Amino acid sequence: MTKVILNKKISPRISNGHPWIFNNEINSIDSAVDPGSIVEVYTSDQKFVGRGYANPKSQIVVRLLTRDRNEQIDAKFFQRRIAAAWEYRQKTGYIENCRLVFGEADLLPALIIDKFNDYFVVQTLSLGMDRWKETIVQVLETLFNPKGIYERNDVPVRELEGMEQKKGFLSQPFDTNVLINENGLKFLVDVENGQKTGYFLDQQDNRRAIRHIVKDADVLGVFTYTGTFEIHAAHYGARSVLGLDISASAVAQATKNATINGLEQVCKFSEVNAFDVLKAWVKENRSYDVVMLDPPAFTKSRENIQKAVSGYKEINLRGMKLVKPGGFLVTSSCTNLVSPELFMRTIQEAAKDAKRNIRQVMFNAQSGDHPILWGIENTNYLKFLIIQVL
Repeated sequence: MTKVILNKKISPRISNGHPWIFNNEINSIDSAVDPGSIVEVYTSDQKFVGRGYANPKSQIVVRLLTRDRNEQIDAKFFQRRIAAAWEYRQKTGYIENCRLVFGEADLLPALIIDKFNDYFVVQTLSLGMDRWKETIVQVLETLFNPKGIYERNDVPVRELEGMEQKKGFLSQPFDTNVLINENGLKFLVDVENGQKTGYFLDQQDNRRAIRHIVKDADVLGVFTYTGTFEIHAAHYGARSVLGLDISASAVAQATKNATINGLEQVCKFSEVNAFDVLKAWVKENRSYDVVMLDPPAFTKSRENIQKAVSGYKEINLRGMKLVKPGGFLVTSSCTNLVSPELFMRTIQEAAKDAKRNIRQVMFNAQSGDHPILWGIENTNYLKFLIIQVL
């Protein structure tokens, strides 16, 4: 097996358990590497670090899978890891719909598996993991006997690994519009064409967190996508709910979801540019009891962090100005490049510019089926905040 020798002074990140090894952290490789193959990693003084898959074409040359010298990377390895991930979800109450495997947090770097009752969506985001895709499908069939498995590898990050973007069935074809249950409500999941894997499971706990503040309230939801927060608000007793999104297909699906749940009279959706509309409504002195903001990641690169922060500040500033005194702002950020501290500071600056005092009600991360592995920053990515705007 090819040996990868690290520089003499290795990063504390590696010694503390992070699985990524970048090209500038490697001293030498003792033989040519077949991209995607398993290699062994050693310190400069020949101490075993771990075993993982390598891709010289990637900036992350090695992703470690195990630090146990006696553990081989084979089909049984993947069965053990996926079974352990499922056991964790069962113990923490995420059974019907959940992120079954959350990459590094489940010690399976670059592998995402979402479970929508009896259907599964798989992403293999690195060449090394992609090589094991057939094995992963076999494990899912053994553990779950699923009704269908779909591949959502239509993501640009694969191109950084020298792979093509692709999507399609990994099982016999099935109807890719899947109906799921969440918190007593029903939602359609479009696993073929929806964003990411078709549904944002990471907010499922946070959607319950609004149940008290929306009762008898006039609610505005911005960046609604398929209407999950807005429909929860209507379900929890809101007087009126308006959801905004720039995507016509998202608005259509949100409207359909409201109808499925018998909430179409309370919950309405509109196709608009949120930044433009909120700016106009502030000038018109419109106001709501609750404003909910769930924007997309405004950046995927460190070079554009400041631009993203400016976007978060601007949308939260406008959102606060639309909240009645004593009302509530519900706001999120889903990029791991914006730390919780930076996010909170941005909200504080927005409140200062809006000339409003704010009182924190709740601050959460993503739901527990997306566990945070301490020491691996990219697993701690979602910030969810409820504040009262005074």
